[in-house]
Amino acid sequence: MTERTINLYSDTQTRPTEAMRAAMAAAEVGDEQRLLDPTINELQERVAGLLGHDKAVFLPTGTMCNLIAIAVHTTPGESLLLEDLGHVLRSETSGAAAVNGCVIETIHGERGRFTADQLAAAHSPGSRYEPPTSLLCLEQTHNFAGGAVWPLEQYAAVAQRAHDLDMAVHTDGARLMNAVVATGASAPDWGRPVDSIWIDFTKGLGAPIGAVLAGSERFIDDAWLYKHRFGGAMRQAGIAAAGCLYALDHHVDRLADDHSNATTLAEGLRALGCEVVEPDTNIVFFGVDGLGLSSDEFCVKAGAAGVEFVAIGDRCRGVTHLDVDADDVTEALSRLSTIC
Repeated sequence: MTERTINLYSDTQTRPTEAMRAAMAAAEVGDEQRLLDPTINELQERVAGLLGHDKAVFLPTGTMCNLIAIAVHTTPGESLLLEDLGHVLRSETSGAAAVNGCVIETIHGERGRFTADQLAAAHSPGSRYEPPTSLLCLEQTHNFAGGAVWPLEQYAAVAQRAHDLDMAVHTDGARLMNAVVATGASAPDWGRPVDSIWIDFTKGLGAPIGAVLAGSERFIDDAWLYKHRFGGAMRQAGIAAAGCLYALDHHVDRLADDHSNATTLAEGLRALGCEVVEPDTNIVFFGVDGLGLSSDEFCVKAGAAGVEFVAIGDRCRGVTHLDVDADDVTEALSRLSTIC
């Protein structure tokens, strides 16, 4: 076993830098529930403006952002639509159904994306026999489609068609800033077409805690009710918010490095005989059938060589991030060459 593991399991593996830790330690704090934490308030105001919305609310996790948004936008018994590999369905233990009483229905997309016409065909106005489709959930970037980016024109057209059908639109923007950096489209370009949207600070942005959900003033007022109900209200949470503010100031532009490293990783894996999905951003999905291994077997062998991936179904996933630099990717590929 090599002495240091190169962790490509996920961009959730990042650890706060020393400078981020210093910013967190120095944070001014107060009672978040009484709106008296100045660092929380600053972060919420900043993210609301960044995403082109009126207000925002700080939450512990992105999953809670999705859960709360669905609760605000729907009533029990209604249905929501999302692409069939969407995170809300595949990685949130059916929270929308268990907590909010929603029926979850899907659209089959191409790399996580679908058309306005597909949306219209899947929508139901509701009847005595079937629930109305009241919410569309988008994902930018799309995790299980390999960090794929919605083209802005297609994204806006789908959102507009949903509004024409009297649906609300919510975007899981866990890796939204990756899309901003990859496309050059601004964060408000992605935020304004939809009714609610959030960004996560614990992935590529490198903070240890926190996500911020944005929407209209009424939406956020309603979201606060569920923040309390779901156990997301905190006290002196400015310590966490300070890490998020630091990330906005220092860790956005550098996401381009992660994208470049993902491209290098993809090229190297392809040269080793893997079937690679070309990455748009920092996520690389690849198959290993050509190596005579299952995805689980490959991940075990890679782990023994000091390179950590995750098996997702019959494919493997590698994610580049703040704690993996270009030299680490080169070293990871060298180690993998001994097992392929």
